[in-house]
Amino acid sequence: MKHRRMVQRLAFLCVSLIVVASTAATLICFPWNTDPQGDETAKTRNFYQKAYAAAGVPPQQTASGAQPLSAKEQFYVDFARQAASESRISEKLNDFVERFGLKQKKILEVGAGSGLLQDLVPDYTALDISPTARRFFHKPFVEASATDMPFPDNTFDGLWSVWVLEHIPNPEKALLEMRRVVKPGGYIFLYPAFDVSRYAAQGYSVRPYSDFDWKGKLIKATVPLSKSEMWHYLQFHQVAALRFLGAHLNPGPSRLHFISLTPNYDLYWVADSDAAISLSLYELYLWFITRGDRCIDCPSETRMVLRDASLVSLTVQVVKP
Repeated sequence: MKHRRMVQRLAFLCVSLIVVASTAATLICFPWNTDPQGDETAKTRNFYQKAYAAAGVPPQQTASGAQPLSAKEQFYVDFARQAASESRISEKLNDFVERFGLKQKKILEVGAGSGLLQDLVPDYTALDISPTARRFFHKPFVEASATDMPFPDNTFDGLWSVWVLEHIPNPEKALLEMRRVVKPGGYIFLYPAFDVSRYAAQGYSVRPYSDFDWKGKLIKATVPLSKSEMWHYLQFHQVAALRFLGAHLNPGPSRLHFISLTPNYDLYWVADSDAAISLSLYELYLWFITRGDRCIDCPSETRMVLRDASLVSLTVQVVKP
């Protein structure tokens, strides 16, 4: 009997610890933030203007008075191009274009960067926040923020945006603009970096312990835990379930929830050191479907909440009057 009580107490203690740990992890990882008041694009614009100032362009082709990129700035553009190649971005977008019959349609790329995708379709328009990115394009280029696009409603048949949304401080405003400029029945392909680490800006995963004070050392020591499957299961489905309940108990379009980050515009330690938000796939899915849009190739919502989705991008057909 005594042995049985001890086992019961240990079991109760273990369950209690798991519940406490799961609650703490859920609170830490819950996407509390929505779009801030006002448009916070000034720092973003300054960073990308500098990043693309002369990247990949011979000195004789740069604008008058432009200085060649530093090694750090050239690294930024080279890193992005290499990542696009390794992730087969061109192939993915070719599939998107072919599957939905967009080859001869009017296409917009939001956050077009250095122009790697401009020749996938003939009728292509690039939009980027950086005026100095213009030099990369022989197709139409528009300098503007994704949160304030200078196009009439229902202008484009299709739109894509790759590794951009996580860098926009007002992501819901950008999504509203994307949806506004795409025609009813048109298609949107979004490939953001989902679930950006809150440690990316300071490079905790790649810098040595000697770079940090005692607080930084403690944070660095937790990085392996934040990447572990245990941490994932302590919070991932719980957060999704809470967002599911929150969205469906309040009928109508869902607000976009995310975790605000402090982007590092000085040192690019790792991919997405300059990210402004951390956004989940389910959150993006939820935003579109509560507006009546159709998610292409998505599993059921129950599966999205209760099981890990294998999607790394989201393809949506816009449904609006």
